[in-house]
Amino acid sequence: MSNERTPLVTSGVCGLAVTAAACGVELDAAASESGPGTPSKDPRHLNTFFGVMVPTILSMFSIVLFLRTGFVVGHAGLLQGLLMVVVAYIIISLTILSICAISTNGAIQGGGAYYMISRSLGPEFGGSIGLMFFLAKVFACGEYVLGLVEAILDVFGSDPESSVSEAVRVLPQGYWYTVLYSSAVLLLCLLVCLVGAHIYSRTAFIILLVVTVSLLSIFISSVAVKPQDFVIAHKGAGNQTLRYNASYTGFNATTLRNNLGSGYSLDYSTNSVMSFATVFAVLFTSCTGIMAGANMSGELKSPSVSIPKGTIVAVFYTFTVYVLLFILVSATCDRTLLIQDYGFLQRINIWPPFVTVGIFCAALSAAMCAMIGASRILHALALDHLFGLPLAPATITSSSGNPWVAVVYTWGLAQCVVFAGQLNAVAGLVTVFYLLAYAAVDLACLALEWASAPNFRPTFQLFSWHTCLLGILSCLVMMFVINPVYSSGSIVLLLLLLLFLHYRSPTSSWGYISQALIFHQVRKYLLMLDVRKDHVKFWRPQMLLMVANPRSSCQLILFVNQLKKGGLYVLGHVQLGDLDSLPSDPVQQQYNFWLSLVDKLDVKAFVDLTLSPSVRQGTQHLLRITGLGGMKPNTLILGFYDSCTPEDFFLQDSAFCDSSIGQGSEGEYNFGVDLPSLQAHFPPVRHVESPRWLSPEEYVGIISDAIKMNKNVCLARYFFQLEGEGKDSKVDGSERTIDVWPLNLLQPDSRDYEDVCSLFLLQMACVLNMSNKWRHARMRIFLNVETESSDQGWVVNEETFRELLRKLRIRASIKIVPWDSVVQHHVQPNGEPTRALSEEFLSAVNCMLMEHSSQAAVRFLYLPRPTAQRSQSQQYLAQVEAVTNGLGPTLLIHGITPVTYTDL
Repeated sequence: MSNERTPLVTSGVCGLAVTAAACGVELDAAASESGPGTPSKDPRHLNTFFGVMVPTILSMFSIVLFLRTGFVVGHAGLLQGLLMVVVAYIIISLTILSICAISTNGAIQGGGAYYMISRSLGPEFGGSIGLMFFLAKVFACGEYVLGLVEAILDVFGSDPESSVSEAVRVLPQGYWYTVLYSSAVLLLCLLVCLVGAHIYSRTAFIILLVVTVSLLSIFISSVAVKPQDFVIAHKGAGNQTLRYNASYTGFNATTLRNNLGSGYSLDYSTNSVMSFATVFAVLFTSCTGIMAGANMSGELKSPSVSIPKGTIVAVFYTFTVYVLLFILVSATCDRTLLIQDYGFLQRINIWPPFVTVGIFCAALSAAMCAMIGASRILHALALDHLFGLPLAPATITSSSGNPWVAVVYTWGLAQCVVFAGQLNAVAGLVTVFYLLAYAAVDLACLALEWASAPNFRPTFQLFSWHTCLLGILSCLVMMFVINPVYSSGSIVLLLLLLLFLHYRSPTSSWGYISQALIFHQVRKYLLMLDVRKDHVKFWRPQMLLMVANPRSSCQLILFVNQLKKGGLYVLGHVQLGDLDSLPSDPVQQQYNFWLSLVDKLDVKAFVDLTLSPSVRQGTQHLLRITGLGGMKPNTLILGFYDSCTPEDFFLQDSAFCDSSIGQGSEGEYNFGVDLPSLQAHFPPVRHVESPRWLSPEEYVGIISDAIKMNKNVCLARYFFQLEGEGKDSKVDGSERTIDVWPLNLLQPDSRDYEDVCSLFLLQMACVLNMSNKWRHARMRIFLNVETESSDQGWVVNEETFRELLRKLRIRASIKIVPWDSVVQHHVQPNGEPTRALSEEFLSAVNCMLMEHSSQAAVRFLYLPRPTAQRSQSQQYLAQVEAVTNGLGPTLLIHGITPVTYTDL
């Protein structure tokens, strides 16, 4: 995936601009003129007026100014019409505050609103909203083309009732003729965008002058033109002609009073009755150009000054023009004229071509730039590889950098839009799409503000989280007011796109606002997680698994992931070394490799690495400092210290040895760790004759240290033999057995099944039995009894133990194992127990375990506490090794934490 510091497209992209300059076509031309060896000119050459105000004003005037002003005032009346303008401008003003904040916190590159949202909220949200925004611009392009065709037919369309010369009105009218003319205009836009876009970009200011002259002619005509009467004809049902008498009264108090209230009636273009929502939808299409300046930040001399200043001035100017124009037409034209003739401004002008040329320039400019802007957004989406093969061709550009394939895509979709046949028919959908995009921009700014990231320091300060939240709510409310069906459908489409991008799991280097928000919330909740309020009934295992080399430990890593039961799980590793003798900390460079391993194994674990002169000292460091607040490890898990030859799991799992599996899609950011580098980072497994980094005394010392630090200890042996723990495994545990031996087998005179360690064993076995891959496994508990003893108290103990299991809600079968023959190896001829455990006794215990638990998937055994004498460390290890020799996956546990609770 593209790095965020690399431009997504070679030209500045217009988010909602109307001029091709705002869409970046000047950069396309510049790219073709400067070769690779030619020093490029500084792209920041536009001032506030030309870079922000001109494109914003043009895009906000577009069609509505000339062709729908009368429509809005005629149906809604002056008061509701002004209310609509105020509401629309409040919504866009709130969004403008967010745009100014985001755009002055860093340069906006190609993609406009898509770039803002994707780089703020991440690829899932950015990609889905970006595609919705692309669709909004496609529909807007079709809407502008339909408006232009409507204006053309108003002048040149055949109409027997018209007073205009028949020599001028030569174009036949009808639905299919409208589609034909719209297709011709779209084809012209396509050719200009493919061939002459850089020429068109230089006419932006001239177009603005033409539109301004047209506006001035309208205001002058209201004073210069005398009152007139008109007969307006429309075709009705059954080819009958409907005629309406309309009049232009000039400034007249009666006309103004009659036009104050609403008068919603039938719209002659769509034959449907208008309402507040449908009229507002048409009006709001005039407010979809507010991002033109923000998208030009890469070409502005001073974007942090120009964007807020230029955008706010442009919006205030257009607001003033709309308010004055609404008052003018409501005071000079009767309602019939406003409702029945969209092009009435031509009828009442001192020279009608003034308005005609203004309409043609504004509409054609809007349509072309909507096509250019949409194609640049699509090109940006394609370069980011968010939607894979369907958009792959859109990355192709011409030699001058023009994304011509994306332009063709846009033209094809806009061609489908013009089949709607009428501007009003698509206005609602355009408005809903734009409102959704504006809500997303407000959401991006709100998320940045709530995350409280130190690097969010926009130079524009006139915003707060209140304005962002109000902008989001107002956009969503107006969406559903305009059209609940379109709004619901667009949100459903957005959610589907979000799910699609989420499951594709694109990874980027853009920075995720979700990470900042998660950090903010986690910190708050960690402070609330008070260790003094811990209670045994809410205890859960929090694991620190020490890993020397993951090549030989993957099965154990996967198993402990099942054992954690929603608790903390940390992979710990000690790098031997002394920081004083090293130029830099070698541990910092290893984190990405370990985190990539966690991703590959699909385990929910953290990673903590440390540098230490010895493994024992490093383990002490990790036991003390790993975790935060109330989330700290309470259980240490170690691999077993024996002479077994380690196996290389990387050579067995296809995810590690098949280069075609596990690698990201083309362009996906993998944090600098691909599969070959991951394999190369971890050294080969230890050869059987290779020297060890850890002595037996140090290993036993680690166990003793953990117990002194009030940590439970687990020793895992033979877990390389465990199968079915991988993420692709379909094992549900139905054929597995979990065996628990709660008695301390290395202390035969002990008969306590209810000490803390024994209960900890039961709890850990129960936790495993509750995990996904072990849910249906059978759990067996073995009670060792001396049946030949004169003391038959074991019968009572068995009943007591069954009652304990019932209180603890542990489902397990109890197996009675007589071990008189085993204990006799520990008894001297005089009947006293021997002080040392003989090899015969250890061998007998091992045989007993092999006899009863050879078929178990995993075994839980009682791990005795090590002796305090360092000289007996090897003897302690030898005893544990002898007892578990050849058993299969076995977990030896020494628990010191009370973990069971029988009350509610």
